Amino acid sequence: MSPNRCDGLLAKVDFPLYTLQTLTNRHVLVAGGGGASNTGVANGFEIFELSHNGTRFVAEEVMRYETGPNVVMTCSIQNAQNRIYLAAGQESHCQLYKVNVKMVDAAEMRRGSFRAENGLVRRRRTVSENDNISKMEREKRNHRTDKRMSFEIRPCDSVQTDFANDPLQRVVTISHNGKIMATGGIDGVVRIWSFPQMQLLFELKGHTKELDDLDFSPCDSRLVSIAKDGQALLWGCAARAPPLLSLTCQPPNGTKYLFRRCKFGEIEDKAGAYRMFTIANPLARSGKQKGLLQLWEPTSGQLQRSVLIAESLSALAVRDDGRFVGVGTMFSGSVDIYIAFSLQRVLHVSGAHGMFVTGLQWVGAKGGAGGALQGRSEAALLSISVDNRLVVHTLPYPGTLPAWVAILMIIFVLFCTFSLCSYLGI
Repeated sequence: MSPNRCDGLLAKVDFPLYTLQTLTNRHVLVAGGGGASNTGVANGFEIFELSHNGTRFVAEEVMRYETGPNVVMTCSIQNAQNRIYLAAGQESHCQLYKVNVKMVDAAEMRRGSFRAENGLVRRRRTVSENDNISKMEREKRNHRTDKRMSFEIRPCDSVQTDFANDPLQRVVTISHNGKIMATGGIDGVVRIWSFPQMQLLFELKGHTKELDDLDFSPCDSRLVSIAKDGQALLWGCAARAPPLLSLTCQPPNGTKYLFRRCKFGEIEDKAGAYRMFTIANPLARSGKQKGLLQLWEPTSGQLQRSVLIAESLSALAVRDDGRFVGVGTMFSGSVDIYIAFSLQRVLHVSGAHGMFVTGLQWVGAKGGAGGALQGRSEAALLSISVDNRLVVHTLPYPGTLPAWVAILMIIFVLFCTFSLCSYLGI
């Protein structure tokens, strides 16, 4: 396992963060807020562009969009063929936003002399903790290209997605092909909508308590839902029908656990094959209880591997190539990285945040329009919390040595070889 390390703060905003999404290969969106109360804490989104300066990851703020009195608790992004939509949970409704991409002159962007159509100034500034970079390095980054990517967020339709006595949409996810959307809330009903029209197609009724998480399989043939009734239900996505499978948490110590999050993940080098991961916490809340990370075979519902973690868990993310799984904790704000197929922990970051981790997102491993973001690491994981911070954690390549160590070893080997040859008279 790699040593405990935290690469550090990328950005800090002025409102609590609840959701983190990848907008493009190099842009991430964070959202949250203080709610409708008159506290002066904003509600909305902020978009950051990530880059690697050869030493570390840095983030630059691209724009900010405020949502008035509506806090953003959950969101999902669909990005295909230069069309980006954002579905955000705001109280009992799902608010759809269209995200327009524009290429803007880099010099104008740095000066902040243009405005978004929603009236908010778009800013671009380095917000990493290493703000004292040299002027030469800053100028080098600024002149890499004459055009930079910017965004406009425009509100579109809004639909009510939860109908409990005190309604609240708790989760939303868009299918990978962008054709349907699933929502869940306090009333325990999974609703399937057309997308982006957001017309209700059918309801899936199998849970008796509020929903906690939803996720589509990579091929969009399955949908998994988990709720506070302790069930994980796997559904077919083609029609209204009973669940294909019903799973309950299987702890190794006999303690009753409830699922908290669920995510599908591709199996590396196996086209069309996928796994399912869940995290679960003990039902009893007394004391420092151990969380549970589990790996399932989603067709048969067979539990393949299970790992106990030192404390309760709050966040889960699977990398897009299926190689790594990240988890975040409830009490210490720690972050861990595991190898997906074996659930072997390879990185532990203790106290990455001052409070519980609310979201995790991998820096993309697959190429795309902008290419995969490169760094001197095997993996990079982003995390957010209600402490308002966006933090990055990197996993170094195994067995790598600093260049100066390698040079010293080569010199030492040459010296020993020369001494041996002199001793033997060769």
